[in-house]
Amino acid sequence: MSFDDIFKVLGEFGTYQKRVYLMQCVPQIFSAIQTCLSIFILFTPEHRCSIPFYENDTFHVQNIQHHNLLNMTIPYQEEEDLFGHKVAKYSQCDIRIPLNSSSDGYNSTVIYKCHSFVFDTTIFQSTFTTEDNLVCQRKKYIVHATMSFMAGFTVGSLLLGIMADVLGRKPAMILSVVLYIIPNISGSFVTSFEMFVVCRFLSGVSVGGLLGIGFVMGLEFVGPSKRMWAGIVIELFWASGTMLLALLAYLIRDWKYLNLVVSIPPVLFLSYIWIMPESVRWLIIKGRTDEAMDIIERAARVNKVHIPSTILQKGREEQTTPADSSCFPVFKLFSTKAMAIRSLIIFLNWTVCSMVFYGLSINVGNISGNIFLNFFFISLAELVGFLSLLFVLDRFGRRPVYIVSVVSAGVFCICTVFPVIYGSPETQWIAILLATTGKVGASAAFATVLLFSAELFPTVIRNSAMGAASFCARVGGMLSPYIVDLVESVNGDLGRALPMVVFGLGAIVSGLLAFSLPETLRENLPETIEDSIPKPRKSKPDITDVEINTTKPLINRYQTHQEKV
Repeated sequence: MSFDDIFKVLGEFGTYQKRVYLMQCVPQIFSAIQTCLSIFILFTPEHRCSIPFYENDTFHVQNIQHHNLLNMTIPYQEEEDLFGHKVAKYSQCDIRIPLNSSSDGYNSTVIYKCHSFVFDTTIFQSTFTTEDNLVCQRKKYIVHATMSFMAGFTVGSLLLGIMADVLGRKPAMILSVVLYIIPNISGSFVTSFEMFVVCRFLSGVSVGGLLGIGFVMGLEFVGPSKRMWAGIVIELFWASGTMLLALLAYLIRDWKYLNLVVSIPPVLFLSYIWIMPESVRWLIIKGRTDEAMDIIERAARVNKVHIPSTILQKGREEQTTPADSSCFPVFKLFSTKAMAIRSLIIFLNWTVCSMVFYGLSINVGNISGNIFLNFFFISLAELVGFLSLLFVLDRFGRRPVYIVSVVSAGVFCICTVFPVIYGSPETQWIAILLATTGKVGASAAFATVLLFSAELFPTVIRNSAMGAASFCARVGGMLSPYIVDLVESVNGDLGRALPMVVFGLGAIVSGLLAFSLPETLRENLPETIEDSIPKPRKSKPDITDVEINTTKPLINRYQTHQEKV
């Protein structure tokens, strides 16, 4: 029995489906918050070495005496701004220690790397970076902490996705909620870097599960004509979560309280144990039709529709062969040549989309200006990208919209090279505008490939396949900061231009490869591997056979006529 046939009676997006869908959407707000939280709790403010034996040292100059002490102990250094201009400022990592007078009568000094710092508290009163002194020699630890979350995101996407296909969507979702609550609340009280990294890793695992499982469950209980709305509206909750984070970070300038405020509300999601149903599609594909029919009957009562008893009875009596319960169903993606090629192209596109999506966030987040406004505008660009899809996906189809989105993002990335290399501080807004416009395209591409992939993969391995695709996306996300860091490794104009060139070319190439993917607009969701394999087109009837079949009666009539004559 095809589950999509039931929507003709049940309704494609009735009241019951909307309730279930909303239960998948709300957690995405907190998934987005945790994904972007590192931008604020690991923020590195302006800093310098603290003056030795000066107990009340502050980053800003207090008085003339303090100013003189600074000039004596903190050396100046030249740094390059975004446009390669030299600026002089107090050294962030070095301290000058005066020695005894030398033989020629002049005082000599020695420059040391310091281990005690003072920070500018104008933007944040406290971050984990300032508490654990993750600056100068320990600056690389910030990257390790960020990567720990992305690594957890990668593991959660894959393992919890497989768990959702083998044991069920609901238990995997509940486990994701538990993994969200415990480490995130605990993370506000840790004092060591190692424990902080462990908490961020487990937080990433939970977000990987919530994002992938929530998207799949929300999509599996709606009809074909409503899948586009279901696939995009859930992304609006993500965008609203990032904008909410910008507001909360602006209001709460201490990282511990900020982390607590965004970690406690998900405790309410534990109620899903009692109120959230299992995916009906998963139950049917696993042969548990009795449970599936019970949920359908409940949905029919809430939707106030009547499902004929013959359909329900047929569903209960139908013996569906349980799907393969292998612990690694994702390997079935490579069971045929066509599926293998399609899967590899999708995985590559997820990698590039994530790389560009997060890379643009990092690159724009490092520009001068207010961090809260910059982040808010980045989030607004995501919202614009998601909203634009509501007007084009069902009109033009998944494949063309995706290709246009990702290729345009690549073009805008490459275009930012020109104001970065040839521009001045007065024309910086052009680079910001191009990068933000590229973020709109990247956001639209990311949301589209998410929906596109869910419609291409069959129910029997959908969560595993989406988990594998999300795994590739996390790899792209982990690569993005290193690509942005090319500006530090390559000197001159080439270094400043190289990251955006890499993002742009990657997006364009992946978009061109997507031409080989099939369109899924208004198609039923595939249930099995066989449903996903493209069917060969029926060949036209051989012209010789047509001529023979058409002229044979005429020949017989002619022969009969001749015999009579």
